[in-house]
Amino acid sequence: MDDERPGLWGKRFLAFAIDALIVTLFLWVLSALINPLVALTNSYSLLNYWPLLAGVIMVAYFTYLEGKHGVTIGKKLMKIKVVNLEGKIDLKKTFLRNISKFLWLPLLVDLIIGLAMGTRDRYLDGLSKTHVTTLTDS
Repeated sequence: MDDERPGLWGKRFLAFAIDALIVTLFLWVLSALINPLVALTNSYSLLNYWPLLAGVIMVAYFTYLEGKHGVTIGKKLMKIKVVNLEGKIDLKKTFLRNISKFLWLPLLVDLIIGLAMGTRDRYLDGLSKTHVTTLTDS
C-alpha cells in the first residue's frame, strides 16, 4: 500500500511546509494592505485578532483545495493527495480533517494521537475517514 512507503510522511511534511509558506505569503500581502488602514484609523487593537484570522485562513485554504481537488499546491508538488475512504472527497470531510491546522499545538496533538492509536494517519484523518496517498500517473 502507498501509506506503508517510508517517504510518505516526508512528502506530507514538505507539502505542509510549502502550503504554510503560501498561506504566510498571502498573510504578508494582506497585512501590507491592512496596516495603512489600521494606522489611519488608529485601530491597532484589531491586530490582536491577527492570529485568529491567520488560523481561519489556514483552515480555509486546506479545506477548500482538498475538498474541491483532493490536493493543495504543496500536495500536488509532492505528488500526494487526500482521498475519502467512503467515496468522493467533499468540503465537510476536509474541514473535519483540517480543523487541527488552526494552530500548531492542536496539529501536533492530532498527529501524536493518531500515531499512538497505531494508525498511519493523523487522528482526524481517521475520524473524517480520509487518507493521504500518492498520486498515480494516470
